[in-house]
Amino acid sequence: MILAGNTIYIIKNLLTVIYLIAVFVICLMIVFENRNPLKTLSWLLVILFVPVIGVILYFFFGRNYRKQKIYTRKSMADSARLIGHADRQARLLSSVLAGESDAIRSKSHLMHLMLKNNRSLLTLDNKIDLLVNGSQAFPSMLDALASATSFIHLEFYRIEPDNIGMEFSELMMRKAREGVKVRVIYDDVGSWNIRKPFINMMRDAGVQIFPFLPVRFPSFSSKINYRNHRKILVVDGKVGFVGGLNIADKYLHGLPHLGPWVDTHLRVEGEAVAALDRVFLADWDFVSGEELPPDGSLEHVVRTGNRCLVQVASSGPDTDWATIMQVYFSAIATAKSSIYLTSPYFSPDESLLTALKTAALSGVDVRMIFPENSDSIIANWNTRSYIMELLEAGVRIFLYRNGFIHSKYLLVDSIFSSVGSPNVDVRSFDLDFEVTALIYDEDFALRLGVLFAEDLKNCAEVTIQEWSKRNRRERYRESLARIFGPLY
Repeated sequence: MILAGNTIYIIKNLLTVIYLIAVFVICLMIVFENRNPLKTLSWLLVILFVPVIGVILYFFFGRNYRKQKIYTRKSMADSARLIGHADRQARLLSSVLAGESDAIRSKSHLMHLMLKNNRSLLTLDNKIDLLVNGSQAFPSMLDALASATSFIHLEFYRIEPDNIGMEFSELMMRKAREGVKVRVIYDDVGSWNIRKPFINMMRDAGVQIFPFLPVRFPSFSSKINYRNHRKILVVDGKVGFVGGLNIADKYLHGLPHLGPWVDTHLRVEGEAVAALDRVFLADWDFVSGEELPPDGSLEHVVRTGNRCLVQVASSGPDTDWATIMQVYFSAIATAKSSIYLTSPYFSPDESLLTALKTAALSGVDVRMIFPENSDSIIANWNTRSYIMELLEAGVRIFLYRNGFIHSKYLLVDSIFSSVGSPNVDVRSFDLDFEVTALIYDEDFALRLGVLFAEDLKNCAEVTIQEWSKRNRRERYRESLARIFGPLY
């Protein structure tokens, strides 16, 4: 008995020593990654104060894959296709913009930034339709699918096999049977409800469909934290769609406890469709191993005759830089008159938060819309933790009350607009694969400004006096949620 007890004691001590060594090594790894100090400190605290679970969480959610370049194949494909064109455009940018207005030329630094950090080609001939909510976006997308004669490229974070999801899938299956090349990418975590019978049904009809970074037990890849949050539809290379909506009934009908679902999407014709398709093709190469011609959409491009400058920007763990965050930072930091921003989740890094506060303190009209009630309690608490310091800097904060606002758009100086999939949070800027349309056009900016004004009608403005009256319990939970903000 004594011998057995001693053996157990020795094993326990040995396991403890092994665990402590592992914790020490992991802490060194985190420090030597040279991340943002706030994120480094957050992970160190989790590992040190949440034994065992903290190590597991770091393994699955904390590793920095942008540094480790695990998506090398995809990154190389993207760069090889675009680097030459982008560098040429950057050199000739001043001549390309020679005939543009002073307002558009004042944003040339943003165009140059995206040409350098993301190889986002500047397209000149485009027509952009602003689609508000699922009631406008879904019929427009379904009409485009019904008109397909050559190919359909569809990529969404969430596709649900519910009513609207089946309407999309049945139409795509019919088109595949007619001989249209139908290619579909869905995120394996975002589309968790998709089951094998649904996939088999699609494939039996001729639809090529693949999950993005599938997560399977027991391997349960540590890449579970890196998800494809993009929303892309390209039909025949003639029309494209990008924005904040996924394919599920809730995006059309809302949620019982939140009310209507409010969102923003774009319908695009012109040269930007080919740019949007390039993002899909790079992802398709990654998930399927089939490398399609990079400029297959160019021969189908619709010449709109409408001068509208657009760059399609993508970002993710496969890019050298947090590209969308960088263009947001630059646009906000160089704003002259106004910044209007709508985001359902708000958890910025320190640089973006400082840029917003500095702009407001400099006299720029900074207004931001957040949802009053959210589909994520922790994310909502995290968002609220930033409100007081924004108010103190002169930022005007509005909480949307007529449902859940999921729109993701930025409007700067009534000339630069961004509408797409990224939220203004660390996850979108660092962890997820995102895509957005950057639009340099006064007419579109006017339309987006009208939408912002309409959204404001359903908001209540927050004042410092009102916000300072929150009870201590609310403040504690917001502060706690903010600590974990850099981790998810």
